[in-house]
Amino acid sequence: MRIRGAGRIARAGASALGKFAEGYNGGSKEDFLRDLDMAREELLASRPTAVSLWNGLQASVRGASSASDMEGARRSVIDNSAAFVEMSSKAVETIAKIGAKRIQDGDVVLTHCNSSAALGILKEAKRQGKKFTVYATESRPWRQGILTVNELADAGIDVTLIIDSAVRTVMKKATKVFVGADTITSNGALVNKIGTSQLALAADEARVPFYVCSETYKFSPMTMFGDMVTIEERGCEEVVKEGEIRDSVKIFNPVFDSTPAKYIDAIITEVGMISPGAVYDVMIRQLGDGIFDLRD
Repeated sequence: MRIRGAGRIARAGASALGKFAEGYNGGSKEDFLRDLDMAREELLASRPTAVSLWNGLQASVRGASSASDMEGARRSVIDNSAAFVEMSSKAVETIAKIGAKRIQDGDVVLTHCNSSAALGILKEAKRQGKKFTVYATESRPWRQGILTVNELADAGIDVTLIIDSAVRTVMKKATKVFVGADTITSNGALVNKIGTSQLALAADEARVPFYVCSETYKFSPMTMFGDMVTIEERGCEEVVKEGEIRDSVKIFNPVFDSTPAKYIDAIITEVGMISPGAVYDVMIRQLGDGIFDLRD
C-alpha cells in the first residue's frame, strides 16, 4: 500500500521488471526467463485485483521468450518496461484533455478515492479557467481521499472532503461524478475502490452523469475468456484498532466493488470517450495490435 492507484501500481510493476532485467547477471536465456517469471508472479501477487499491474507486466515481458539469447531477452524487458511507463503517463495526459471538455462553469463534481486519471481531468479543467467545485470522499479505510483533497487544493481547486456515508446527501448537489478504475471487464463493468458502486447507484437515482476515467490498459483481456476478477480482501487491522472490538467479532474488508455497465454513462480513455458496450471492441483492437499478448 506504499504505492496506491492502479496506474501508479502498473508503472511501478513495469519499472520493477525493467530494473530486475537491468541488474540480472550471467546465466542462460532459460535461467533469465525462469527468474523473470518468478519475479512477475511475485509482483502480481501483491495486488491481485488491479489488472493494470497484470497488463503492465505482460507488456514488459512480451517477446522476451522469442529473443535469440539472454542479452536479447534482457534488453527486450528493459525497453518494453520503459515504453509502457511512457505510454501510461501519456495516456493520463490525453484523458485529462478529453475529460476536461465535460466540465462546465458552475459544475459540482463528486469523486472517490485517489485516481490520477480523474484528478488529471479536474486539474486540466482548472488550467483552462473553468470555475467548478469538487466534493471528495474520505475513502475508508485507507483514506485515499486525503491525498485527493490535498492534491486538488494545491492546484487551486475549491474542494470539500466528505465521509463516505454522505454520498447520498451530496449527490443532491452534484452535477457530475468522475471516478477512476482498477479493472474494467469485457462487458463494461467497473471494478474500483470499495464504495464506487454506491456512488453509481446514487448518481443513477439522481440522474447525475457517472463517468469512469480509465487508461485502456485497465481493460481486462482475461475476462474475454471467462476469468473472474479477484476482489482483494485485506486485514482487519485496517478497519479497527487492536482491542477495540470483541475477539468474537469478524471483520469483512473488501478493497473493491463492482459497478454494472448500465450505471456508467461513459468511459473516458486515451483513445476517446466510449460507451461501456464498446470496451470489448477496444480490447480486440488492442490485442490485435499486440499490446497485451496473452500467448506470451
